[in-house]
Amino acid sequence: MAEAERCPVDNWQTDFDHTSPEYAASAPEIWQELRETCPVAHSERFGGTWLPTRHEDISRIAHDTEHFTSRGVIVSAFEPEIPAPVGYAPPITSDPPFHEIARRLLLPAFSPKAIRPLEASTRAYCSELLDTVLADQAALREKLATSGDPAVFDAAVFDAAEQYAQHIPVRVIARMLGVPAEDGDRFRGFIHRILELAGQSEEHLEPEDMMVFYILEQIEARRGESRDDLIGFLLEAEIDGVPLSDEHVLGTIALILLAGIDTTWSAIGASIWHLAQHPEQVARLIEQPELMPFAVEEFLRAFAPVTMARKVAKDIELGGKQLREGDWVLLPFPSANRDPEFFENPDEVILDREKNRHAAFGLGIHRCLGSNLARMELTVALEVWLEKIPNFTLEDPESVLWSTGQVRGPRKMPVRILTAQQDSLLKEQP
Repeated sequence: MAEAERCPVDNWQTDFDHTSPEYAASAPEIWQELRETCPVAHSERFGGTWLPTRHEDISRIAHDTEHFTSRGVIVSAFEPEIPAPVGYAPPITSDPPFHEIARRLLLPAFSPKAIRPLEASTRAYCSELLDTVLADQAALREKLATSGDPAVFDAAVFDAAEQYAQHIPVRVIARMLGVPAEDGDRFRGFIHRILELAGQSEEHLEPEDMMVFYILEQIEARRGESRDDLIGFLLEAEIDGVPLSDEHVLGTIALILLAGIDTTWSAIGASIWHLAQHPEQVARLIEQPELMPFAVEEFLRAFAPVTMARKVAKDIELGGKQLREGDWVLLPFPSANRDPEFFENPDEVILDREKNRHAAFGLGIHRCLGSNLARMELTVALEVWLEKIPNFTLEDPESVLWSTGQVRGPRKMPVRILTAQQDSLLKEQP
């Protein structure tokens, strides 16, 4: 990793870095500024990258498969070899016409009918996670009651991102794939290096630490078995009577790991982050549970986690700028969701917003296959949270840490549960 690639950003219009902590912390404000001053920004980083910020431009690119190829969806310092027509993570990296074939293959596995049976186990796991948190909190309250030590009160804070949000999609995806849930730390390592650092990590990786090695290991261990999970399905699947290639199977598993964990983890965390600062909305959701479907869509709109990418396939003009073949183009769907030309009061979270054609799951042919799964996980995670922890607040808003790269969500989020006793003690602290 060259030192110049990590130098501070002086001007977001001409030198943005989507992997910088500054971008992660202030992305909505940066998008707003760019929409008003330079709606198609450019940076020389990563070999040349464009950042459109208006809904109109983002939608145009997402629907234009002639001038923009999906064979590069993660801006990276190191581009992988991209086998045609499959791409390295089908169907999201596949262009037409193969894209439709690869996508149709997976549709049954992510249909509402296929997702519905996962709800009960997801709800039980969310309850298990929060019961552990609440037991720890109860032990701290008991210790505080007997000792009166303010340090015990200070310790009565937990990280909602690390102890709750990040675990839910790991468990769900592991169950769908048929891999050990205990491998969650490995999954998060893959996500950090590939999505957050965009290939800029300086650490030396042994082959066994890489995602490709892990997936190939799983594939080899499963050959000849017949199991009712996604890996088993892919190993038995055929296109026109021909089994899927190892590259196809590997790429699709990689896609599910990368796209199915970090995105939902981020959406859950961002929704809790918002509610922790708006107790009036928490109260409304508890009093009016029928609002939850609308609230989930609004959280997805306001805190959409995913920025996709494309490569320019043919030179094209966009927003008065000339994009050249081979350039990277980021598609910040969260910015599209904040465009005042498309949404009324876009920076306000309106729980019962009815007109909400958001782009949280993308636009065009690559609209997220896992949208039914993500909605289920987010809904269940919030319902269980509000049932068990109706009174809570951010301990320190400034200490919240947002992930860098193309998926944005809270990675550290200290939360305090406000029981009547704790609320009283909080007021007594100097």
